[in-house]
Amino acid sequence: MVRVAAATYPAGAPESWSAWEDAVEGWVADAQADLLVFPEYGAMELAHLTRAEGLSDQMAAVSDALPRAWDHWATLAQRYGAHILAPSGPVREPQGYVNRAMFFAPNGERQAHDKQVMTPWERDPMDMRPGAAPVLMETSLGRIGVQICYDAEFPFATRAMVEAGLDLLLVPSQTETLAGFHRVRIGAQARALEAQCFAVQSPTQGVSDWSVVLDENAGTAGVYAPPDLGFPDDGVVARGVMNQPGWTRATLDLAHLRRIREGGGVQGRAHWPEQFGGDSVALPRISVVDMR
Repeated sequence: MVRVAAATYPAGAPESWSAWEDAVEGWVADAQADLLVFPEYGAMELAHLTRAEGLSDQMAAVSDALPRAWDHWATLAQRYGAHILAPSGPVREPQGYVNRAMFFAPNGERQAHDKQVMTPWERDPMDMRPGAAPVLMETSLGRIGVQICYDAEFPFATRAMVEAGLDLLLVPSQTETLAGFHRVRIGAQARALEAQCFAVQSPTQGVSDWSVVLDENAGTAGVYAPPDLGFPDDGVVARGVMNQPGWTRATLDLAHLRRIREGGGVQGRAHWPEQFGGDSVALPRISVVDMR
C-alpha cells in the first residue's frame, strides 16, 4: 500500500527564505504520506523573495533560486521519510528556459523531470523550450513517472513509460481556468485508463496577482485509477473540494492494480498494439533510474 497526498496548492508571497522554508515544511509535515505531489509552476512563489517584476525577471529569479530550494526539499524528504515531487519552475539551460520539476527520495536521491510540450502561452510570451527526455523512476513505492500538465494530454510518453513498467503517474498542473483544469484532469484519467496505472494530479490554486505566471489558478487535486474491478466505477479514488487549498489523500493498492492488468474487465495495457495503427508506432525506450 502507498499513501499518497496531492496538494491543491495556493502559491504564497514569501517575505524571506526562512518564511518560505517554514511554510513548505508545514505542508510536508501535514501530509502524513509516503508520496507527496506539488504542482506545476508552484516554484514561481520564489520570485517574491527578490521582488522581481515582469515575466523575464521573475523567470530569472526563480531559476537562480531553485538550486537552494531543491536542497531544502531534499532535506524535507529525508527528515519526513517521504518521496516528494516539488513544484516545478523555469530553469535556464543552453537551449533556453525549460519547465522542470524535481523529485526527491528519502534516501537523498533526486531526479529532474522536464516538460516536453509547451502550451501556446509558454511558447509566447514565455519562450519555454522542451527539456530532457522523460525517465521512469524505480522507487521503494513502485515505478513512478511524471507528465507535467499539458504533457498529460498526450499518450505516447506515458505509453513508453508503460513499456518500462509504469505504476504511478504524477501530473503537476497549473491552469488559470476551470476548462484548463478539466483538460488536464481528463488527460490524467485517460492515461490511468489506457495505461492501467494510478494518476495523481496536483494543481495550483487561488490568486497571486503579483506574479505574471501565477496570476489566477483554478482546480483541485485528484487521484485516479482505471475504472475496473475493485476500483471506483468512475475511476476517482479521491478528489478535493474545488478551489479549496489543502491535501487530497488516498491509499493505493499496487498489488491489486497489477492483478487487474491480467484479470480485469479489460486489458488495455496489453491490447495497445491492436488499436488501428498501434503496431506501427515505434516509441523511444524510456530510461529507468534506480532511486531505492
